Amino acid sequence: MADIEGAAVPERLLITRTTTGDGVGLVILAGEVDLDGSSQLRDVLLASVESAPGTVVDFGEVGFLDSSGINVLISAHRAAESRGVWLRLAAPRDAVERVLRLVGVDTLIPCYPSVERALTD
Repeated sequence: MADIEGAAVPERLLITRTTTGDGVGLVILAGEVDLDGSSQLRDVLLASVESAPGTVVDFGEVGFLDSSGINVLISAHRAAESRGVWLRLAAPRDAVERVLRLVGVDTLIPCYPSVERALTD
């Protein structure tokens, strides 16, 4: 199952949500995670943590992450915790990884160097 959400414009956020064979949600992002796309991202992540045993968010194609995106990740983490499921971040680029570390999100939500590692750990 793959649902594509968002505009296919490079500076915008493109969100693709799919499910692995064992039911884990995989949310693939491309573009910029900022105020323009954060509400849509919140909806997709919350839907995933409500319906899957775990969710991996692939940041491999994200070049920018602002505070609205951080807030979405924290909300999704809290929702996952309350449901007893897990949320993991994968493959952040250097600039995004730096933001995650600066605000401490990497200590709250596990970050992995690749989607494969996030799915198998």
